[in-house]
Amino acid sequence: MLHYGAKEYPALLPTLTTPGFTAHRHHRQAPLCPSAINRSNPRLILCEIPQKSSAAVPHREISGTCYHTTSLRAALLVLAASAAAVSAAPGLSLKVSGPEAVDGVENLKVVTTLTNTGDETLKLLNDPRSVLHSLPANTFAITTDDGASPSFTGVKVKYSPSRAAKSTSPSAFTVLAPGESVSLTHDLSSAYNFTLPGAGKYTVEASNLFHYVDANSEIAEIRADAEAHVAAVSGKLAVVRPTPTLTKREQYNGCSSSEKSGINSAAPAAQSYVAAALSYLQTHTASTARYTTWFGSYTSSRHSTVESHYSNINSHDYTSFTYDCTCDDSGTYAYVYPDDFGTIYLCGAFWDAPNTGTDSRAGTLVHEASHFTVNGGTDDHVYGQSAAKSLAKSNPTEAIDNADNHEYFAENNPAQS
Repeated sequence: MLHYGAKEYPALLPTLTTPGFTAHRHHRQAPLCPSAINRSNPRLILCEIPQKSSAAVPHREISGTCYHTTSLRAALLVLAASAAAVSAAPGLSLKVSGPEAVDGVENLKVVTTLTNTGDETLKLLNDPRSVLHSLPANTFAITTDDGASPSFTGVKVKYSPSRAAKSTSPSAFTVLAPGESVSLTHDLSSAYNFTLPGAGKYTVEASNLFHYVDANSEIAEIRADAEAHVAAVSGKLAVVRPTPTLTKREQYNGCSSSEKSGINSAAPAAQSYVAAALSYLQTHTASTARYTTWFGSYTSSRHSTVESHYSNINSHDYTSFTYDCTCDDSGTYAYVYPDDFGTIYLCGAFWDAPNTGTDSRAGTLVHEASHFTVNGGTDDHVYGQSAAKSLAKSNPTEAIDNADNHEYFAENNPAQS
């Protein structure tokens, strides 16, 4: 339903009072002719205004004010244009579908269908936290009727929405015209272990938060109207992920000579970042600009948690890790399986990054190492410097659990004391 009050259409006030339109205050005692009410729209009324002509003239009543126009048609055209502008808004719907029952979690494959329900084309980022990405990230909320959930066993990813928004690669985006849909299949066994909650019925909901590049080339958020799926799971409740067969002496998998050289430069730089961050925290046990920028308001408890993360990371040698270079996703920096300590998967954006500095190769290794469960098991609540700073202000508890905040604190660019 369209509403024509000033609260709903404040822009109408200057429009209806521009040259060619005359505004008059309508008081309760002002006389109205018996036929003043427009039956098709009770808020369109005819008021008697003292003029040379005694004919009743059309008015629009907005929040107690009667606006006299020289043409009812002109007013309606203005309203129609305003209504069209308001209705031109982005919209998405997201549906999860799949089998109603599966014998063996390896058969629990669901299809997500994302539809553009708005009236403008959307250039959506293929964010790994959304259903638009193929990596087995924590994209779904899966629960039983009593609230139990399977364990997450998938990947945690380093990704930069701002970098992706500037990408010229078609693989960085999904473009949906009005009415257009895209469907993707997701193997839930590659990201979730159902052993602990056990067999039973599960409600599967996909994350409905998406990011898109708007008309001003800025990143905007949109939430889809979501429809969940219910499936009964029995039989085998977990799948063991295959891992590459490597000898103890092998440090690389699928890496070229130039990629090995890049890793050999990034690893010691990451080690230096972590050592310096740990030293800083050990010698600064009160609030500082650097600490509060990335981790929010100071408390000794949160400080101790952050310090323990860097201490754990610093206790391991980056040059002893296994680096897998088989990921060809141009929009992703890297990812790890948190429980598979010591293996970091490097992707396209990693090779385009500088060795040190903001969102660097060395910083990426710090980010990924913080994800390992043995180092603290950080999450990816937000991505990017701006979002990380905002998170520190609004939610310090999540900031000390966010991998990018750990990376940016270590990179310290621009430098803070």
